[in-house]
Amino acid sequence: MPTLAGERIAAFRARAATVAVIGLGYVGLPLIKAVVDAGFTGIGIDIDPEKIRKLEGGISYIDGFDPEWFTARIAERRFLPTADFAALRDADAIVICVPTPLTRHREPDLSYVEGTARSIVPHLRRGQLVVLESTTYPGTTTEVLVPILEASGLTCGEDFFVAFSPEREDPGNQHYGTQSIPKVVGGVGDAARDLAVALYDQVVVKTVPVSSTAAAEAVKITENIFRAVNIALVNELKLIYGAMGIDVWEVIEAAKTKPFGFMPFYPGPGLGGHCIPIDPFYLTWKAREYEMTTRLVELAGEINTAMPAHVVNVCANALNERFSRGLKGAKVLLVGLAYKKNVGDIRESPGLRLIRLLEDRGALVDYHDEHVPEIPPTREHPEYAGRRSVGFDADTIKGYALALIATDHDAVDYRLLVDASAVVVDTRNACARAGIVSDKVVKA
Repeated sequence: MPTLAGERIAAFRARAATVAVIGLGYVGLPLIKAVVDAGFTGIGIDIDPEKIRKLEGGISYIDGFDPEWFTARIAERRFLPTADFAALRDADAIVICVPTPLTRHREPDLSYVEGTARSIVPHLRRGQLVVLESTTYPGTTTEVLVPILEASGLTCGEDFFVAFSPEREDPGNQHYGTQSIPKVVGGVGDAARDLAVALYDQVVVKTVPVSSTAAAEAVKITENIFRAVNIALVNELKLIYGAMGIDVWEVIEAAKTKPFGFMPFYPGPGLGGHCIPIDPFYLTWKAREYEMTTRLVELAGEINTAMPAHVVNVCANALNERFSRGLKGAKVLLVGLAYKKNVGDIRESPGLRLIRLLEDRGALVDYHDEHVPEIPPTREHPEYAGRRSVGFDADTIKGYALALIATDHDAVDYRLLVDASAVVVDTRNACARAGIVSDKVVKA
């Protein structure tokens, strides 16, 4: 007689199952689309009623999605967007894609994961697979998620199954999307791992099973620490080489011609996004439980966190040296507010921190970003909600004492920016990459 897990595995492999994704942001929305495109019936749950309203109306709030896809799949009854957790009763698999930010004391904030788990409990039933995709410290799945779910009276590993599979989304990446990125999978027991593998095998190009949920959690932390440490390294080199009169971008471009032993990372005005500025501190916090320190990780965090202040100092020096004036009362145009190029994502964006630091020194700051026409509410900078992007023409640009390139969107006319500006502080080497050589440009 087939086991409970065996029956579910067969259903996943036949794609004769319903998959619910909780949290329809930059991770959950691409995932539910990939799940439906693979042939499953999809349920998308989000507590933000505005997101549900837009999806039901065939409106995408994330760049790169065809609005007609939502309209067509809803009409076919293959995709149901809802804010009602009762819909989970119809799901064979439940995937959690909610935020895992830091508190003001830079400690893990698992309130979204915990709240979601509690919302699942009344609707949890035998045979369901629950997968956590939110990035977190090793041990979260077994120490936090499972006990909350077992409050249902059901037993993990017997009545329902739990796995962890870290999200690997890269908004704006034209080469790798949800389906083409391998999925690491760890389960609370072999049956849970096999169930999750059977599910993701139908959706993504490759699954990579590991021995436990803790190992899978550690994989994602390691990936982002690797990036954070290397970005900190080039940020520090930028400061050192700059003092020597050496262009760090020229050095990196030459170094990356070595076909082995070197991987290029690039400096910037600070870290942004939902992963790199946050995830390393999850490991730092967890390491204290074992009376261990993460000195390299913490040092990298200090370096990267200090970059916005460095950029503001460069802006102040540029105005002082060229026009014998300071930042106080100076109009500054921030070019690019998103945390990375060609997307509208401002989560943890250094651009928000730059606005705060510039305004703290008396500057009058506007921003231009076609990908961010209006600043949405954010946890760290709620006071900026509602500010709108200004125009980008010669007359507008000439009204600013300084332009600061914080994000190097491809669509920006950097020649126009340089020609119309009194001085441009470039944190991304955007002007040089556009072939612009001008004494108006100051690299930061």
